Amino acid sequence: MKILPLALAQFIASYAATNMNVAISTIADDLGTTITGVQTTITLFTLVMAALMVPGSKLTDIWGRRRCFVIGLAIYGTGALLAALAPGPGLLLVGYAFLEGTGSALMIPPIYILVTALTTDPTSRARGFGMVSGAGGLGAAAGPLIGGLITSTFSWRASFLLQVAVVAVIIVMARRLPKPTTGRQKFDLIGAFLSGAGLTLIVLGFLRTNVNGWQATTWLLIAAGATTLAGFAWHITRSKNPLCDPKLFKDRTSNLGLGTQLVQWLVLQGTFFVLSVHLQQEQGFTAIGTGLALLPATIGMLVTSALAGRLARKHKQNTLIRAGFALTIVGTLQPEQGLFLIGAGIGIMLTASVNVVQSRWPDEDQADVSGVSRAVSNLGSSLGTALVGSVLVGAGHPYQAALTMLVLFGATGFVLALFIRSGERP
Repeated sequence: MKILPLALAQFIASYAATNMNVAISTIADDLGTTITGVQTTITLFTLVMAALMVPGSKLTDIWGRRRCFVIGLAIYGTGALLAALAPGPGLLLVGYAFLEGTGSALMIPPIYILVTALTTDPTSRARGFGMVSGAGGLGAAAGPLIGGLITSTFSWRASFLLQVAVVAVIIVMARRLPKPTTGRQKFDLIGAFLSGAGLTLIVLGFLRTNVNGWQATTWLLIAAGATTLAGFAWHITRSKNPLCDPKLFKDRTSNLGLGTQLVQWLVLQGTFFVLSVHLQQEQGFTAIGTGLALLPATIGMLVTSALAGRLARKHKQNTLIRAGFALTIVGTLQPEQGLFLIGAGIGIMLTASVNVVQSRWPDEDQADVSGVSRAVSNLGSSLGTALVGSVLVGAGHPYQAALTMLVLFGATGFVLALFIRSGERP
């Protein structure tokens, strides 16, 4: 029961990333904007999380785990309320993308650190990570169905009000979490700026392809982002109090695990987005119809997430990741018939990838590695929506082209998983 509020928080943050997909057309019509405008808001939500996740993990050490968790929940709930009341796309962007994104970046890193603090042995810790990761995957998978049901029955605004209610319940439950502990560390403002700016520039570069294609300005933004991230890497190797320890990027197994996390969320978010747009724009599905069409993925992820602990006891983590990618690739080749395989594949490997990364580091590094891990996952979600959106706008056969791109990314993740080896902590 101690893990329950943490799992709920991860569920609601992941739910927020996918529930809007089924209401894209409804929101665009209601607020007088376009599909691209709604896509940009969804992408910026996950981008804000990615950009602020590592700074959020550092604030966990400075403010204390429970305090940072509750502050994040409060900001998130405020953003959800503003989004529910938004009269136009501007306030929706502020509430959903910026405030909910910022709140998520503050509340998610403490989740994984608190799991570590609440569990005393490797078995219970793996079970705790499995619950939280499974809740995140389930939230992402159930988002289209629950969002579609609420949108069709009430309104897309009611989906945000549901988030407000759930967040209020989590805040009450958070009183039972370990009392806050604070440190005397200084916050690395330069590192926070460089990491956030680098990630933002890269994703904005991909977003620009929706309007301008692959022009010089697009490549300039991406190059500027890469250069800024290189500056961040240089900075943390020389800072006395870096935003995150540079050793986190020097372990081969951990880096490969992070790579698989990025690809998993890219494929998951990209698949849900392209299918949602296709079903609503090309086949005229309603919000609930779209959610029901994506139901097999929800079931697949629910089944395999529930089996995550048992699978982890019987099979190596790298084996599970490879099997998950193989199932996902097969499902993506024919997504209308293969949604169950996509959900099952991602459900199998989500927990395994988290375990690969988190278990590589001792307790004192869990705050940093948790932030990096969540940042990479949310960057994958941002890139999934941005890249799929660019293909849907610019390709001659956009639907098939987007699916082909997602299959290629899935194959890349499988290749990365082939190089993951079991081993002790570095």
